[in-house]
This record gives sequence, structure tokens and C-alpha cells, in this order.
Amino acid sequence: MVRMNICLVTPAPPGSRSGNRVTALRWARILRDLGHRVRLAVEFDRRRYDLLIALHARKSFPSIRGFRECWPARPLILALTGTDVYGFIHTDRRAKRALELADRLVVLQPLAIRELPRRLRAKARTVFQSVPTPSWAATPQGRTFDVCVMGHLRPVKDPFRTAYAARLLPERSRIRVVHLGAALSQIMKRRAMAEMRENPRYLWLGEVSRWRAQRILARCRLLVVSSRSEGGANVISEALALKVPIISTDIPGSTGILGSGYTALFHFRDTAALALLLERAENDVVFYRSLKAQCSRLRPLVEPARERRCWKRLLAELACRPDEV
Repeated sequence: MVRMNICLVTPAPPGSRSGNRVTALRWARILRDLGHRVRLAVEFDRRRYDLLIALHARKSFPSIRGFRECWPARPLILALTGTDVYGFIHTDRRAKRALELADRLVVLQPLAIRELPRRLRAKARTVFQSVPTPSWAATPQGRTFDVCVMGHLRPVKDPFRTAYAARLLPERSRIRVVHLGAALSQIMKRRAMAEMRENPRYLWLGEVSRWRAQRILARCRLLVVSSRSEGGANVISEALALKVPIISTDIPGSTGILGSGYTALFHFRDTAALALLLERAENDVVFYRSLKAQCSRLRPLVEPARERRCWKRLLAELACRPDEV
């Protein structure tokens, strides 16, 4: 295998706990384990590289354009985020141009390929996000039936939908919503604080470290993904690896991983439907076990060895021989 000098560009800066940064760090580890040299950067520095991998079509466009100007014959991989797939590649000229400049397009779940122009779909490869099985064990504890929501407080995540649904549950319900994620505006922070004051079933913990977030998730009985759109939520991969059943909006970013026949899907902003699913998961043992079984069957999708094989195949397709460039 040809050993490459790779520049991996992500718009998420060092120290960020955004999904893009988490993905970039994991990919850098995988590529180094495969024997390649990797520089993780916020933007392309115009040095000599065998390959550029860029996350985010619009935000990384200057790096994509710069790499093509410096090294027009060398391979370029563009990894598409959720805001790319279900937004910018349809409306933003820079994102559209980035699709054209890339040799390969990485998507995080297969339904994202449908959003690409037909002529470009052959360039796409699906790489499911992996999560290592933790060495520690955690099980639900206490008298509450904890339901986890993971994600920064921003409108696309519809972050308070689970809290609203919990308000509709009968008084006997033991459900408590445990919400992890930073408030990205003062308005969102005030809403979260107000919801905690008014809703005894809602607990917002703010931004926490990734290891702590995983331990909290592992101790919950459910994960709820209430987003309007996702490229392929890393939190779904984490829940599958940690054996936590999932309730999600019926969006391609989730069904591309869970499958269209998954039995715990609800329409975006349908609070009543979400409340019914929560109540059923809490009280219907057969239903809850069926969710666990469905998620167990999906767990191989998020095994690190699978993601490693995907990257190994992809780089083999694009192996750059120095005498050809």
C-alpha cells in the first residue's frame, strides 16, 4: 500500500466538541493506524500533500479550491456534513463547485447519495461512523426512566421537543429527560433554564466531555434524536455501540442508519407522537425489547474495524504515485 502524506481539513477548531471535530479526530486516528501521515488543520496551508480530505463543502471550499490550484492532479476527498447534504449543495454555489472538484464524496449514511446530482453519485462512498465498544460497563440506575438527548441547543436539532413530550406523560411516569449539549446562544440558554424551572422531568447538563457524555448515555434507557435533518448522527452510532435503544424523527439522516422499517420513528415536531413512543417504551416491555433487538442487529455497522476497512478501500482507489503528479 502506498503511504500518503494527508491533509485533513475540518472547519471545527481544536478544542471544539462539535460532531465535525469528533469525526475528524477519529478519521485522523484511523488513517495514522493505516500507516499514513496526517496533518489535521482548519484550512489547507498550501504545502505539498498526496491527498486532501475536507469536511464540509461550503466551509472548506477555500481549502478545496486552494488544493486544486496547488496540486491539480492529486486526489481530493470531500466528506459531506448534514448541512451540506440537506442544504448547501442545493443552494450554495461554493458547495456545488466543491462537489465538482472532489474525486470522491464521503457520506455518512447511504440515503445521502440521493441528494447528489445523478452524474456525481458514482463518486460517492458511504462510511458509517464507528464507536469503539467501551471497556467499562454501565447500566441504568435509580428509580427514574432516563431518556437522553445529545446535541447542542440549536434550531435544527429541535432541542426541547423531548422535554415538551415529557410534559404530556401521565403523572405516574418515571421518565426524566437528560439533555447534554451547549447553548449556542443566550436565547437558547434562557429557554433551557426556563424549561428546567417549569418542567420537573427535564434536566439540562450543558456541554460535557465526550467520555462523560458516553457514560451518561450508557446509563439512560433511551436516546431521542429530534432533529429536522442530520447527515448521519454520530450520537446514533454511540447509542448503538452502547446498547441504548433509539427513538428518532423520520428523517433520511436517521433512517439511512436505522432503516425505514425501524419501529420508533416520529414526524418532526410531532410532540404527541413522541410522547406516545416514550410512554410505550417505558411501559410496554415487549416493545422496548424489540427496540433493543433492532439496535443490536445494527451494531455491526458502527464497529471500528468496518470503518477502517472502508477507509482502506477508499484510499486504495485513490493511491497517488509520486511519479504521476
